[in-house]
Amino acid sequence: MMDSSKSSIRVPGTAPLEIAPTISNLLGNGGNELFRRLVDSVRDYAIFLLTPQGTVASWNPGAERIKGYTAQEIIGQHFSVFYPQEAIDRGWPDEELRQSVTFGRLEDEGWRLRKDGSRFWANVVISPLVGANGELLGFSKVTRDLTERREAEQRVRESERSLRLLVESVQDYAIFTLDCDGVIRSWNTGAQRIKGYEASEAIGKHFSMLYEPSRIVEGWPQEELRLAQQHGRLEDEGWRLRKNGSRFWANVVITAIRDEHGSLVGFSKVTRDLTERRQYEEQLREREENLRLLVEGVKDHAMFLLDPQGNIQTWNPGAQRVLGYEANQVLGRDVAMFYPEDEQHPGRVAAELAHAKAAGYLLVESWRQRADGSRFWAEIATTALFNEQGICRGFVRIVRDMTEGRRVETLELEGKRVAEFIAMLSHELRNPLAPIRNAVSILKRFVDKPEAVWCVELVGRQVGHLGRLVDDLLDFTRVTRGKIQIDPVVLELNTLVRMAVESTKATVMAHGHSLNLHLARCPVPIKGDTTRLTQVVVNLMTNAAKYTPQGGRIDVHVGSDGNVATLRVVDNGIGMTESLLQRAFEPFVQGVRGLDRAEGGLGIGLALVKTIVGLHGGSVSAASAGPGMGTTFTVTLPLSDSDPEPAVADVQTLVPAARRVLVVDDNKDAAESMALLLRMSGHEVSIARDGAEALTLAPSLKPESVLLDIGLPGMDGYELARRLRGLPGLEQVQVVAVTGYGQDTDRQAAVAAGIHLHLTKPVDPQELARLLA
Repeated sequence: MMDSSKSSIRVPGTAPLEIAPTISNLLGNGGNELFRRLVDSVRDYAIFLLTPQGTVASWNPGAERIKGYTAQEIIGQHFSVFYPQEAIDRGWPDEELRQSVTFGRLEDEGWRLRKDGSRFWANVVISPLVGANGELLGFSKVTRDLTERREAEQRVRESERSLRLLVESVQDYAIFTLDCDGVIRSWNTGAQRIKGYEASEAIGKHFSMLYEPSRIVEGWPQEELRLAQQHGRLEDEGWRLRKNGSRFWANVVITAIRDEHGSLVGFSKVTRDLTERRQYEEQLREREENLRLLVEGVKDHAMFLLDPQGNIQTWNPGAQRVLGYEANQVLGRDVAMFYPEDEQHPGRVAAELAHAKAAGYLLVESWRQRADGSRFWAEIATTALFNEQGICRGFVRIVRDMTEGRRVETLELEGKRVAEFIAMLSHELRNPLAPIRNAVSILKRFVDKPEAVWCVELVGRQVGHLGRLVDDLLDFTRVTRGKIQIDPVVLELNTLVRMAVESTKATVMAHGHSLNLHLARCPVPIKGDTTRLTQVVVNLMTNAAKYTPQGGRIDVHVGSDGNVATLRVVDNGIGMTESLLQRAFEPFVQGVRGLDRAEGGLGIGLALVKTIVGLHGGSVSAASAGPGMGTTFTVTLPLSDSDPEPAVADVQTLVPAARRVLVVDDNKDAAESMALLLRMSGHEVSIARDGAEALTLAPSLKPESVLLDIGLPGMDGYELARRLRGLPGLEQVQVVAVTGYGQDTDRQAAVAAGIHLHLTKPVDPQELARLLA
């Protein structure tokens, strides 16, 4: 403690003062003890006394704990030992004493030193102690170690600074504060970028300037603040305005800011520009809606989702229509419920889904079962659905009812098989007919007895009849498969009908009918295929002859009416019923015939007529007053504005010149009969049984014409034709196919092989003579 004797001291910056008796004397013995106990009990404060010169005069346990000195070590030393050197250099310890005397008290904060040299942040209060007469007795000094508090405050300040820098640096968020009334108090860089206002333009303005006028009228800005104050926070999305007046879709979070007493001091507001996200979401919603409408609008396909285990998750109206179940009957159930009992093999659904998962897609056709138990043939497409991580989330399954398609496909397959059978049958029938017809032509030149002539003509007629049946069979397959084609030129209908009627005259006369031809007085130009239209006239004439009793009458009329050419074939035959008239042009439909079927026929002639006339843009109809009242067939065709081409000269006027001919056919009878017929016409003929023999003979024979069969052993006729043309001197040789294959594809193949003409067996000798002329 201080010495009780008087002495003279100088407080820095003051006049010398007389020291009064020591403080302990002033307190008295009892007070001194109480004060000592009080001071010694304080450990969180350094409490000690200084002499007027600044020398440490007392030291409590708190001072020892904070500064590290014991009382024996520090009492008597100047208190400046607690200060860093920079504070001593600027005279701060003495300045503190002077200011405490001047102002009666000094409080300061700053760095101080402990005994070990370490620093701590101190809060210091220095108070002068004055005697009863105003004399300075010394100083009391109370020091608190505020290092932890200062570090905490420093951390807070650093945090606040970091937060400020963070807020200021954020570009993608508008972050700003409002006062309690909604006036903007701060404005970050993101707010400037998003909303377009500089800080100077926004701070001090009400935040409602960022809203559309309609929302301001509604009072929504104030309502947002009210809700944020009531609930502590408000999140909202809506349209906001930029400085330039453009709109953007904003996500807004307003948070009420309160002080430590819970009083509202303002609001923080964070705004994000979600325009692009909203546009994407709108597009996504639109796509989802379109997809939903698409799926819901599909009525002919069952479309539904399965989970990875094959359980049904969705159900569209098409699924209800195809499979017959309501949605509540199937959702959550195994898709195996649609498999017929005999198709429900263990593990089948799992295997199908595993295949779809591995390949991404699976398409199968199989039987399925409806709710009513009926079965249908289904096409089932299963597509696996994978997320971005490649994990299978389920499957889309689309089921189509293919029962009708399968039936049609089966019918088409059967039709194709029938067509192929008819084509093969035609080929096999033509091959024996060819030598028979050749033999008939040869016999005509040698027989002169009436009985023999009659037999030869009979065989010729029957061969012709068989040939027409074969042609009708092939034409029928062309009709059913849409393969009939026409090669139109401008024709004169009078001429075409006259020549066609002439070709059927023998058939009509054989029945004892009278035939009357009534041609138009003026030319009737039409555009059509000569061969096919001739076939129309012949079929109508043949039909009239067959269904008119012996000794009947057939009239053929040609005329024109406006822009339409007409052809009528009228007979006084057995007529037709109303039901037969309605079906007359369907395939295989025939009138009442006797069991003997003496006239033959397949019932497809009128069907061919309708098809051919339709291809020419015309129409055909049948009329009858009833059974026994005869029938009238009327054909109409468009007139042509062009002049008809000149008529071809009659083949009988052509005189064939002798030619070198090579006949190639593996059918011995067909080859030899053809060769004999040609030799009798003056031609030089050689025979080859196959392609190899033909290639051997051709270089030395130098044939001018080659008549070859297509179905040759080893090398077919197409290949033979190509190779013959490759031989020296035979580049221009005339190659004619004489074959039992007579379909359009056969003719096209012949053209591709360089064959000049394609004739089907049996060949008319007069036509053959014309070709060789």
